[in-house]
Parts: sequence; C-alpha cells; structure tokens
Amino acid sequence: MATSVRLDDAFVTHVKIHAEAESRSVPKQIEYWAKIGQIMIDNPDLSYEFVRDALLASEEVKLGSVKRYERRTRRKND
Repeated sequence: MATSVRLDDAFVTHVKIHAEAESRSVPKQIEYWAKIGQIMIDNPDLSYEFVRDALLASEEVKLGSVKRYERRTRRKND
C-alpha cells in the first residue's frame, strides 16, 4: 500500500546524498533507515554495525552466497 508523506526539504536532501552513495532510491533509503531504526528499537543492546552485518549475512544466505560450515577437527567427546 503506497502512502504519500510530506517530508522536510533538508531531510530529503540528506536522504538523496545517502541514497546515491548506497545506490538506492530515495524511498528505498528511507525504508532502509526505518528498518534499521525498528531493529535498533527492538534490540537496544546491539550495535549498529552488528545489525548491519546481520542483515548482510541474512541476504547472503538467501542468495546462496555462503558455504555450509563443515567441522574439520573431531570434538573431544567423539
């Protein structure tokens, strides 16, 4: 569902800079910031870097860009 929202011109200019730097459209940049903000509110003990890396890792798994971990050494109890 699309919704129109009025935003301050200075904020939109700020968003455009970040959107261009991160190869996103203005709406996608705002959505990204909202997603990060919600995660940070829900998990106040996590750092931004951890959240960003977790989102990146999640996308890598979805796209099959990671290999399954295989243990190379035996466990002590084996």
